[in-house]
Amino acid sequence: MNKNKIPPRAYLFPMPVALIGANVNGNPNFETLAYVGIIEAQPPLISIASYETHYTNIGIKENGTFSVNTPSEVLAEKIDYVGIVSGKETDKSEVFDIFYGDLKTAPMASLSPLNLECEVVKTFMIKELVDVDEGHEIFIGKVVNAYADEKYLTDGIPDITKFKTYTYSLNNYWKVGEKLAPAFEIGKKYEKQ
Repeated sequence: MNKNKIPPRAYLFPMPVALIGANVNGNPNFETLAYVGIIEAQPPLISIASYETHYTNIGIKENGTFSVNTPSEVLAEKIDYVGIVSGKETDKSEVFDIFYGDLKTAPMASLSPLNLECEVVKTFMIKELVDVDEGHEIFIGKVVNAYADEKYLTDGIPDITKFKTYTYSLNNYWKVGEKLAPAFEIGKKYEKQ
């Protein structure tokens, strides 16, 4: 096998598209992020990495809360827009119909199929880990509430086939495809050759 050596980057495909919400100076603000990940299932912990100069970071640090909203394809234009403009110059509070949960400071987009309301449990800067002058600020949030409309659930659980969500990869958005195989089952068929 001939493997080509390519420039080292964080190649993990696909990356989620997530809408992050936070109140900044009492006003709802949103940003689009692909640097989002699951850290733990119990307790449910999510990490987001937002560049240290992003306006949304102010609100996350101010309130200790944020939301993670999973978008559907119908929201793609709005999701991309809030990722292009900065809340420093543009009021994004009316881009989405919003609601608040128990934390009261993590705005969520009503039309997103799934909304996670998070409380910050840890914050650190990437420059604490590697030698860089500037970079991402990492927020680890505990999911305290999750919300979804009934039409996006199957047996009370979020159903990705109903979301029509999409992913991000190398400056493009991609639709989510069909199910490949059941996890923790297909491997049972493996036989070493």
